[in-house]
Amino acid sequence: MKTAIVGGKIYTITNGIIENGTVLIENGKIVEVGQDVNVPEDAKVLNAEGKTITPGLIDAHSHICLWGEPNVPMVMDFNEISSPITAEVRGMDSINPQDPAVKLVREHGITSVYTGPGSANIIGGTGVAIKLRGLTVEEMMYPGTEGMKMALGENPKRVYGERKNEPSTRMGNAAVLRKSLIKAQNYLNKIEHAEKEGKPLPDRDLQLEMIGKVVKGELTARIHAHRADDIITAIRIAEEFSLKYSIEHCTEGYKVKEILAEKDVTAVVGPLLMGPAKQELWEVKMETPGILNDAGVNVCIQTDVAGGTRWLPVHVGLAIRHGLKEEEAFKSVTINPAKFLGIDNQVGSLEAGKDADIVVWDGHPFSNLTSCVMTIIDGEVLFEKK
Repeated sequence: MKTAIVGGKIYTITNGIIENGTVLIENGKIVEVGQDVNVPEDAKVLNAEGKTITPGLIDAHSHICLWGEPNVPMVMDFNEISSPITAEVRGMDSINPQDPAVKLVREHGITSVYTGPGSANIIGGTGVAIKLRGLTVEEMMYPGTEGMKMALGENPKRVYGERKNEPSTRMGNAAVLRKSLIKAQNYLNKIEHAEKEGKPLPDRDLQLEMIGKVVKGELTARIHAHRADDIITAIRIAEEFSLKYSIEHCTEGYKVKEILAEKDVTAVVGPLLMGPAKQELWEVKMETPGILNDAGVNVCIQTDVAGGTRWLPVHVGLAIRHGLKEEEAFKSVTINPAKFLGIDNQVGSLEAGKDADIVVWDGHPFSNLTSCVMTIIDGEVLFEKK
């Protein structure tokens, strides 16, 4: 059966804005987008007159389904605080599709997120991009979107320094990361030599195997770094080992914007509503997304939480208020994260052939006066405001 969303102002993201347009859907896919769409007589018609239509929003850095709602210890499954290196753990093994946050977040126009381990460890394990629907993690996840969480700065040095363990300083953070990458390189070399010489392979080591995927460029190193010096350390180490990487949070990225732009770094910026809970957040600026974008940095905006992911539109609105151009703001939570995660062939814009992940709003999506009135994922209405 076909469904037509008619009469709305459509932000296609990649092909401009269409006034009084129509989005035609069939079998969970977008069939056509435009002003002169022929709506079949038997199509279900959803009236969006006077409303705004966008792709489902994408949060490129969340902890939903791992950092459960409500926030109590028995559902806080996003930090394996047992060793500074836990590359072998997979966020998908903690993802709870029944997390109450899923419904809350969908009701605010977010349809896809990247979720995974937190930043307690130097290497914290893999996360994955998911759609906010499905009964199992296998139904939710986008295959091939895993990335390796890494962290510099205060979190790992605080967690392990308080135990009188390494790392307890920023130089300790860097040293632990380098040692782990070198161990993985050595492990890969042993495998290669054994295969060439026809000898038995070394015993399988899941931790080194996963870090090896980062060394080989099969996984992106998603490096948590707030302070400018931590950002530069992240870049330094990534270049030493020829890693694919992003800078997560990038709080003081505005201080090194030219370097980030020169090196074509993706900055997954946010959250913007961060108080000075620790020293490395003292100089957070809501202007950062705009400053980085103007410098030529690829920007995605994130929330870094679970149920609080629903406030993603608020963060984007604040970024616009503080200098991020409106067109780029829309991209920062649609096509930019979709490209970064490698899922832009499915989501991130309203185009024929893409998944029908669509949101209808009763005003500008990033205004505090606006509500999400309908959320559609794969052509199915999963939320409708009554």
